[in-house]
Amino acid sequence: MKIVLIGYMGSGKTSVGKQLSTALNYKFIDLDAQIELSEGMSVSKIFSERGEIYFRRKENEIIKNLILSEENMVLATGGGTPCYGDITNFLASKGNVITIYLKTTLDILTNRLMLEKNKRPLISHLNNEVSLKDFVRKHLFERSYYYNQAQLGLDTDRISVEEIVETIVAKLF
Repeated sequence: MKIVLIGYMGSGKTSVGKQLSTALNYKFIDLDAQIELSEGMSVSKIFSERGEIYFRRKENEIIKNLILSEENMVLATGGGTPCYGDITNFLASKGNVITIYLKTTLDILTNRLMLEKNKRPLISHLNNEVSLKDFVRKHLFERSYYYNQAQLGLDTDRISVEEIVETIVAKLF
C-alpha cells in the first residue's frame, strides 16, 4: 500500500509521514528530498536555475515511479504536487494508493510558514505576515479542488502529530 499525504506547505506532511511510516513499518519518502537526490541540488536551486515548470515535470516523473514500485510507503508530497499535470487522476486510478489531505487553517499555516519562509522558494520573497497570509489564502483557494479529492481528509489544527497518526491508522485498518 502507498499512503500519500497531501496538503499545503506547513501542514505537517513530513512530520506525520515519518511517524506514520514508523507506526506501520513502511518506508518513508519525502518527495522533495527524492527530487533533490535525483537532481543533485536543492528544490530552491532547481526553482531558481531551472524554473517551476521543470520542477513540476521532474516531480511528476518521480512520483509516478515511486507509486509504480512494489514497496509499501508513506509519501509526503509537496504542497503543489496534486495540482499539476495528471497526478490527482493518476493517484486515484491506483488501487493500492490512499491519499490523505492534512487540512490546516490559514492562521496556523501562516504562523508556521513565517518561521521557515527562507527555506521555501515559493514564499521566500514575501516580506511580512500580511503578504504571506494573502499568498497562502490565494493558494488554498486555488488548490482546494485538488486537495479535497483525497480519499481521507483530516483537520490537523488542534491535535498532535501522534493523534493524527493514530487517527489515520484507525481509519485505514
